[in-house]
Amino acid sequence: MPEKTTNAPAAPHDLILESRTRLTITGVQKVLHCSAESAAIETGKGTLHLAGAQLNMTELDLEAGQAKFTGRIDGLEYTSGAPAGGFWHRLLR
Repeated sequence: MPEKTTNAPAAPHDLILESRTRLTITGVQKVLHCSAESAAIETGKGTLHLAGAQLNMTELDLEAGQAKFTGRIDGLEYTSGAPAGGFWHRLLR
């Protein structure tokens, strides 16, 4: 008998930006990078890149999938994961 596989639905992912100074992110899976000028957060919808000034992660709860930031938020951008093969594979194609 074939084995049943069930794909768990991705956790809900939302952004709540208040006055460009407070950001709440849900659906957080992992924090890849965080500094006063930028951050990269892995979510179920891709990697979220933050740009700003005086960024501070005030809360991180990976079990709940939530992160909170304060500071000046200048930009939000999503990227998907890196293509298979990495940099050299893309360069030599």
